[in-house]
Amino acid sequence: MRPLSKSKIVAFRQCAKRFWLEVHQPHLREDSAATKATFEQGYDVGNIARNIYDPEGYGDLIDIPSEGFERAFERSAELLRSTKTKSIFEAGFSASGVLAFADVMLPVRKKGKLSWRMVEVKSSTSVKDYHLDDIAIQVFVAQSSGITLDSVSLACIDTNWVYPGKGDYRGLLKEVDLTKETFARMAEVEEWIAQAQIICKKKKPPNVAMGEHCSTPFECGFSEYCSQNLPKVEFPIQWLPRITAKKIAELTSRKIDDMRYVSEDFLNDIQQRVKKHTLTNTVFFDAQGAKADLAEYSFPAYFLDFETIQFAVPIWKGTKPYQQITFQFSVHILNRNGELKHSEFLDVSGKNPSKAFAEELIAVCKKQGPVFVYNAGFETTRIKELALLYPALSKQLLAINTRIVDLLPIAREHYYHPSQQGSWSIKKVLPAVVPELSYETLEGVQDGGMAMSAFLEAIDKNTDEVRKAEIKQQLLAYCKLDTYAMVKLWQIFSGRTDLEL
Repeated sequence: MRPLSKSKIVAFRQCAKRFWLEVHQPHLREDSAATKATFEQGYDVGNIARNIYDPEGYGDLIDIPSEGFERAFERSAELLRSTKTKSIFEAGFSASGVLAFADVMLPVRKKGKLSWRMVEVKSSTSVKDYHLDDIAIQVFVAQSSGITLDSVSLACIDTNWVYPGKGDYRGLLKEVDLTKETFARMAEVEEWIAQAQIICKKKKPPNVAMGEHCSTPFECGFSEYCSQNLPKVEFPIQWLPRITAKKIAELTSRKIDDMRYVSEDFLNDIQQRVKKHTLTNTVFFDAQGAKADLAEYSFPAYFLDFETIQFAVPIWKGTKPYQQITFQFSVHILNRNGELKHSEFLDVSGKNPSKAFAEELIAVCKKQGPVFVYNAGFETTRIKELALLYPALSKQLLAINTRIVDLLPIAREHYYHPSQQGSWSIKKVLPAVVPELSYETLEGVQDGGMAMSAFLEAIDKNTDEVRKAEIKQQLLAYCKLDTYAMVKLWQIFSGRTDLEL
């Protein structure tokens, strides 16, 4: 029987083919940047959990990289049998052909008998269905290896908690007791393991068609591999904007994966437009309609974009887990005579940039003139949050919100190019409307995810000043292009080709 890790059984629960590939061809796996960022968040929360559950540092950590698997299991067994053990982190269990490591094991002593309280720590904000599978496997392996469990809990992030500073993370995690439902699933887990072992012994991966399971509950790192030999769909139904999962499932059940074969009565007006212009390779541009929508707005005109960061484990006093914290903005200012100016803000000092950001935003945006953004909900929500944080600035910040004009619905209503593939993100619209501009020409930072990663590197105390300066320039160039892109969209949509911008 081949020993399988808990994560392999979790992969089996998602997709038997993914499981087989994880075991036999792991080199084919390509995790996305988002997946890797999620792993990092999990590590951060796990490290903080040790301080929360063992503030005095009396507990024991099983360090697999330094101890090796064999010694890790041996030392775990020794500690779990000892009546002197305070707490154990990453305790290892091996039974029934499965290996598992528990985040937190806390001793419970009742009437002279030793049992354990198991706590699994997650970086999510609530209990998910797949967490229940994960913990059930963990409990099965622990019990099968002879461990007596008193209770089982999942600790997740409490987004209402506010970090008081000075490394005090008590209250970051909230526990949900899952003892009863977990203990009731042991027979299920045993069956999963038996089925996984059968699949594991096969010489070839099982034939599993791609579908919703490729991204639920986790994005699968083998998607590129699984799709490489599939016939390429020329016009995928996924290009139809805002098509629901229910409709995709309905079309798929009828073996329809190309929008050419989707009937008109199945689509709304925007979807019909996308289908028509994609299939005919033509551009839709209602120039008069776009111009009319923008005609009422005067000068000076401001073009604004924010960049934000969020931390599962807050690093700044007064902030919450996963709070969107503004660290950068770019503003292009267009005057009536066609003069275009640019202002920007970026703080990579490592201090909370929020207040300085808010003050500079007020100073730059003045008191009059439309403030154009792309997808207004993001900027307006961040401004409202800043107004709540800083009451003295609230009136001025909220006044900016009253001036905001969203270019996204104007683009969606009046423009479509086949290269957009059903998307109106500015990354898709800009090269369609203004082909000479492209995010791909930027060095280092080319999208929001990369901007967050770059900012994290810039504020890291181990990043030297030369690298920090390089990152800062990349972030400034990226955000500046975002707002210049809006200027160019405004110019085309408003019909102001007379201006040299």
